[in-house]
Amino acid sequence: MRIKKGDSVLVTTGKDAGKKGKVLRVIPDKNRVVIEGVNRVKKHQKPSRSLPQGGILKIETPLNASNVMLVCSRCNKPTRIAHKIMENGEKVRICKQCGEALD
Repeated sequence: MRIKKGDSVLVTTGKDAGKKGKVLRVIPDKNRVVIEGVNRVKKHQKPSRSLPQGGILKIETPLNASNVMLVCSRCNKPTRIAHKIMENGEKVRICKQCGEALD
C-alpha cells in the first residue's frame, strides 16, 4: 500500500472532498485508511464500564485508499507516488511533483 500511518493526505472524492488530514490507521487487506477529522459518523453508545455515561460519539470511519492522495511535505502539493531503490538497497517513496524522497 502506498499510504502509511502518519502521512498527510488530501481527500479527492466523496462528501469530504478537499479536506486534508493525517492518516491514523491503515487497513491494507481492505485497501482502506482512517483519516483524522474526515468521514466522521455519529455512533450511539450504550453505557458500559468503559463509558459509564454513554451518549452519541463522533468517530472516523475508513475511506477507500483510492479516494485520497498523499500530500508532499516539501512542496505541499497532492501528488502521486513513485518508488525508487537507492544505492544502499533501500526502497523509498518519491514525490512525482518535486522528486523528493518521502520516507
